[in-house]
Amino acid sequence: MQVDESVRKYANSAEIDVAAVFGGVPLDPQEKKLRKGVDIVVATPGRLIDHLERQNVVFDDLEILVLDEADRMLDMGFAPQINKIVAQIPTYRQTLLFSATMPPEVEALARKYLRKPIVVQIGRRSAASSLVTHAVYPVPRERKGALLVELLRDVKSETVLVFTRTKHGADKVVRDLERVGIKATAMHADKTQAQRTKALEQFKSGVINVLVATDIAQRGLDISGITHVINYDVPQQPEDYVHRIGRTGRVAATGDAFTFMSPDEIAMVRSIERVLGSPIPRISVPGYDFGTVAAD
Repeated sequence: MQVDESVRKYANSAEIDVAAVFGGVPLDPQEKKLRKGVDIVVATPGRLIDHLERQNVVFDDLEILVLDEADRMLDMGFAPQINKIVAQIPTYRQTLLFSATMPPEVEALARKYLRKPIVVQIGRRSAASSLVTHAVYPVPRERKGALLVELLRDVKSETVLVFTRTKHGADKVVRDLERVGIKATAMHADKTQAQRTKALEQFKSGVINVLVATDIAQRGLDISGITHVINYDVPQQPEDYVHRIGRTGRVAATGDAFTFMSPDEIAMVRSIERVLGSPIPRISVPGYDFGTVAAD
């Protein structure tokens, strides 16, 4: 959830006063902003509760509640915090719930917080963008780093987002890339808010062409011009694949989604293909392919 990105979109209007409330930064500037009174609060659950407990914000006059990325918030264990927040806002309000996927947990959340809701669905659930070209690269796990370097040298002038499964993995990929002269930076939960902001600014401005991230960046990251998304590790949930590759092929632009598949990840790729409704083409790179069995 990129709170800063959301705030900038609203703040362009001089008639709307918006406060960004999120962790990893000092409370005092947020407190001063909230106590002056604002029209819109864009917040992460944990930091908003901090302000509620300090009575820095009162929701007596709240009219609209928006729960964005509801499925992701549930995956991250925010349900208790959401319940705590909703308990402190007016019963009579308009509630909007946005979710890219609709698992049973999100449907239960909708039944709990919405009354006779109207469902607006754009496209097929869990559908990938038709503007994205998919490819799977069979490769032994220990050869993924070398394959990444080879592919990045072919697309060195492009803007590439690489996803890893772990924070340690993201840092390792960055070190390996920098060792061969490829500028890269990492973004994950262990980074401070200032470090994340700097990484995004460098990526957006073209100072670096490769951003290596965990799934903290798979949603809410709205950067135009990302030409390639590379799944260094296959996502464990098929829905996460859809979210990851959704960072490219945006606003009528085309994009490429490459997935590195080691032998132990074959089953996960097949799960993704079932969700997409079609097989993903395999591309064998001489010296890296572990065998044609991956495409059977």
